Amino acid sequence: MEGAGEGKPRRFTREELARHDGSGKTVYVAFRGKVYDLTESFLWQKGDHQGLHRAGRDLTQELESAPHGADFLERFPVVGILDEG
Repeated sequence: MEGAGEGKPRRFTREELARHDGSGKTVYVAFRGKVYDLTESFLWQKGDHQGLHRAGRDLTQELESAPHGADFLERFPVVGILDEG
């Protein structure tokens, strides 16, 4: 896991997650507390998913009602957890 030290997952605040919105080199989204790296996905180029979803955010609510389910995220690396506190 990126940024993991001594077995501890990297913790992302919402502000840190927002920096990975595809405007730079990385495309990250959060879902159910986990932060996924979607940088290599052709469906998330520049942080946009078919005009429906934007990277750099917690998409838990949005993906709960998505037509395809969230199991597609399991194909991508988890790079940390979303720090809600």
